[in-house]
Amino acid sequence: QILDHWFESEPLKATLATDAVIGAMASPHTPGSGYVLLHHVMGELEGRRGAWGYVAGGMGALSQAIAQAAAARGAHIFAEKAVCHVLLGRDGEAQGVALQDGTEVRSKLVLSNASPQITFLELVPQEQLPKDFVQRIRRVDTCSPVTKINVAVDRLPSFLAAPNARHGQPLPHHQCSIHLNCEGTQLLHQAFTEAAQGHPSSRPMIELCIPSALDPGLAPPGCHVVSLFTQYTPSVLAGGRPWDEQARNAYADTVFDCIEDYAPGFKASVIGRDILTPPDLERIFGLPGGNIFHGGMSLDQLYFARPAPSYSGYRSPVPGLYLCGSGAHPGGGVMGAAGRNAAQVAIKDFRHL
Repeated sequence: QILDHWFESEPLKATLATDAVIGAMASPHTPGSGYVLLHHVMGELEGRRGAWGYVAGGMGALSQAIAQAAAARGAHIFAEKAVCHVLLGRDGEAQGVALQDGTEVRSKLVLSNASPQITFLELVPQEQLPKDFVQRIRRVDTCSPVTKINVAVDRLPSFLAAPNARHGQPLPHHQCSIHLNCEGTQLLHQAFTEAAQGHPSSRPMIELCIPSALDPGLAPPGCHVVSLFTQYTPSVLAGGRPWDEQARNAYADTVFDCIEDYAPGFKASVIGRDILTPPDLERIFGLPGGNIFHGGMSLDQLYFARPAPSYSGYRSPVPGLYLCGSGAHPGGGVMGAAGRNAAQVAIKDFRHL
């Protein structure tokens, strides 16, 4: 309704609508989807409102930059050290964490940027939490439609709408986010409907980025890496079928066939691909249900209700334990808002210990 109010062009409306459903098991017609669009265009980058950017060196470089800044100020960082549970004192307050190798790290405060489900349902004894709080966390909608496909290609995709130049160098559109199968909002709605019935979309929504077009160091000379953010794929397939290799490859083939229609020769350029379905995203990255936001960004799970009513201020039922990840207010996105806000609350509490 919002897009219809402001725009006439159906391809433009559908392209904007992709950011209204990105990461959400929802249709552009789903009430509240307008907020997801707002969430993706709020803020600014280097003074440009609503702008996004690539991280030089890949997304991992952002984590490294944060780690280096913390280490320069005295932080000690231990990677690949899985946390087993949060250590609690006699009065139920957080006193540190226990690692899977048996090491105990004592601390007056513990901040978790794991999902609310992992933090409160796996790392904290259930008897230490209010029953209604546990029930609320268990009921958080984490349904995800996202399958991420990382692709290595031996040449730059050439699109029928804007063929490559003879020199083969990236053109302006290669440096942007390219939306495919988005000529109309009805296409997005149909893709959602198929997934809601347990079937991967036959014409999936595809957001294609080529970060190596701006950051050549990500790939060998002449080659590129292509990032495909695709929807819609259900977490559980119809009939309870698993996301096995056959199902993964069948869906990826569908995606590649669609790209081939826009950019002939794309399939022949593929050197390798990495397919991450919702169960893969949950298993590898700890994303509940594969949800990139740690929980749906619907209006009933935002603001004062994120992750649960009365606990949207980063503190938890466990004194000294704070939630600072995407499952906290204001939700997911590469912006650091939840972490910054949680840190300020934790510092304020620490001064009174």
